[in-house]
Amino acid sequence: MSVSSPSDPESSLGGSPCARGRRAAEREDAEPDEEKICAVCGDRATGYHFHVMTCEGCKGFFRRSINKGVHFTCPFARSCPVTKAKRRQCQACRLQKCLDVGMRKDMIMSEEALRTRRALRRQRRLAREAVEQPGGLTAEQQELISILITAHKRNFDSSFSQFVHYRVSGAAGARRRPPGGSRPAANALPLQVISPGRSLPIDDQISLLKGATLEICQIQFNTVFNEETNAWECGQHCYTIQDGALAGFQQIYLEPLLKFHISLKKLRLHEAEYVLLQAILLFSPDHAGISQREFIDQLQEKVALTLKSYIDHQHPMPEGRFLYAKLLLLLTELQTLKVENTRQILHIQDLSTMTPLLSEIIS
Repeated sequence: MSVSSPSDPESSLGGSPCARGRRAAEREDAEPDEEKICAVCGDRATGYHFHVMTCEGCKGFFRRSINKGVHFTCPFARSCPVTKAKRRQCQACRLQKCLDVGMRKDMIMSEEALRTRRALRRQRRLAREAVEQPGGLTAEQQELISILITAHKRNFDSSFSQFVHYRVSGAAGARRRPPGGSRPAANALPLQVISPGRSLPIDDQISLLKGATLEICQIQFNTVFNEETNAWECGQHCYTIQDGALAGFQQIYLEPLLKFHISLKKLRLHEAEYVLLQAILLFSPDHAGISQREFIDQLQEKVALTLKSYIDHQHPMPEGRFLYAKLLLLLTELQTLKVENTRQILHIQDLSTMTPLLSEIIS
């Protein structure tokens, strides 16, 4: 590091008037006195949103209004003042002012695009944190895995002993319903896996369970999947996608479902990795009806980092090469399967004829 000599006029206490003026100008550029103001309501702005300097409130209002396609009507003369204090009084005038100051509809991302961007940011953040984190599992991570495994064993019976005499009614007759739409699967959901998030509001807990049940069931069913026979060995019963076809499911769902289970089974996951995947699916901030998204996002990151650390510790190279990345891709595939699964369950069976639990999940 270089140090200016005392003879340097710019390093002396006073310096030349030009030097003092230049330094003052630099300070003004570095520390602007003027606060950024929202062009819509005058509140403190946080940056440019949709091409205009706005606050977080007006940014969110504009996005929601455009995405929902709501048509607002002003009860007065369409000239209501839009200020920080009065911006909620007339939505029509607030939206019109958003447009008048130049906010652009074409710059709004769809909900799906937003979820994808959030997922990418989360993956990059997790990757950075994983690189910075030392090898091995922390005591907290080991405790988390222990809690999840205990909850899984307490709530998932791989022998399906409760359903020895279970038979599906309807067109399939005596044939059993496959894992793709099983009623028993919903009852096998490990509810106690939510223990790290018991501080969440009860409505958020319900939304998490409803949103993740179908995906968690598929992860659980993979533990009893036989890749040699392409069948799910559920205790005394054995299911294939042919059973799914007899129950009314279509090939557009069954074929990707089978491919998913084959791909996941080939990774030879440990029990800890299976339960961590379930927890990642459960603590998803993208589920509908969630209020504490930031807290849930933090929980999911903690679980994901634990999974990454476990893989690095238990699957050294070359065995563990790209394993974590492959699991993230399979979770993305599972989200697509969930959408098609829901659609086909509703096609096969009316909500009124479903068990209360399944009806609540699908609705």
